[in-house]
Amino acid sequence: MSDHKPLKPLALGIAAALAFGTAGSALAQTYEWTFQTSETSGEPQFEIKNEWAENIERMSDGRISIEILSVGAVVPFDQTLDAVSSGILQGHLTDPSYFSGTNPAFGMLGNLVGAWGDPLEFLEYMQYGGGEEIYNKLVNPYGVHLIGAAATGLEALPSSRPIRSIDDLEGLKIRAPQGMVYNIFEKAGAAPVNLPGSEVYSALEKGVIDATDYTVFATNHDQGLHEFAPYPNYPGFHSLPMVSVSINKEIWDGLPDDLKAIVETATDALAYDLVFRLKERDLEAVAEARQDPDIEIIDLPAEERAEFRRIAQEEWAEWAERNDLTREIYDSVTAFLESRNLM
Repeated sequence: MSDHKPLKPLALGIAAALAFGTAGSALAQTYEWTFQTSETSGEPQFEIKNEWAENIERMSDGRISIEILSVGAVVPFDQTLDAVSSGILQGHLTDPSYFSGTNPAFGMLGNLVGAWGDPLEFLEYMQYGGGEEIYNKLVNPYGVHLIGAAATGLEALPSSRPIRSIDDLEGLKIRAPQGMVYNIFEKAGAAPVNLPGSEVYSALEKGVIDATDYTVFATNHDQGLHEFAPYPNYPGFHSLPMVSVSINKEIWDGLPDDLKAIVETATDALAYDLVFRLKERDLEAVAEARQDPDIEIIDLPAEERAEFRRIAQEEWAEWAERNDLTREIYDSVTAFLESRNLM
């Protein structure tokens, strides 16, 4: 026989009202966000990022709904930081080096050229080597919070002439965005040309450039770049851009802990989805390219990769002097690489 006394009608009514109020409050606490990414809607990265949003909606039982928009849908690609800060966008999934003009620290963490031989090295640094903490120190004053870092993998380097050594970069007209990557190629003897990605195909076709720093092998192949640049370097030796998965800080700070955990867990999964699914596409594209006698895939020897990193380190050291955060990033990354015998 139970020792609990039955609730009186009034108490029962209050308990029911409280239960209804709690449930009603929980049901009302839903979130609808818009995140802009840096790809067009047809690219594989865009589809994988859409799956990230779908995973969050499913894991949260519909409490969070995220619309993923393609590059330029709301603001230009290099203005999403301001848009997230002001609440025009709730978040973005993008390369932080686009914001190097705001603070050079974005360029160093966003794409420390020559630093990483594998995307997993970079993810290990960001998650366990202090990278994510430094990035949040960088973006928090802008009203932005880094949920987590991801990466697409090492970019390939399509070229119209063979690059078998760093000496072969001498005089090479290579498309490179302004900033660290541009400066390092210049130090290595190349003649960088600053062009938007949308002009890469026509610039190669017309001979305006000889080579291009432009995304992963599979995307280069799908877009037909190897028709004009039949000497791609793969795996790449230079560029491994970060994907910053970030949200407005005020929204993040007000989010319940269970939903924070869901978003963080989904973002960790996204990081590895991007690495391994894009790697699979690369391997399929490489196998197809090897069947074409007009395409020669070149894997730069280890000693030449080391030479490129030596040149890159000179530029890292120069950027380290720009402010306190660039110095902190330089010290942090070099200490991490040394601890893993990667320097």
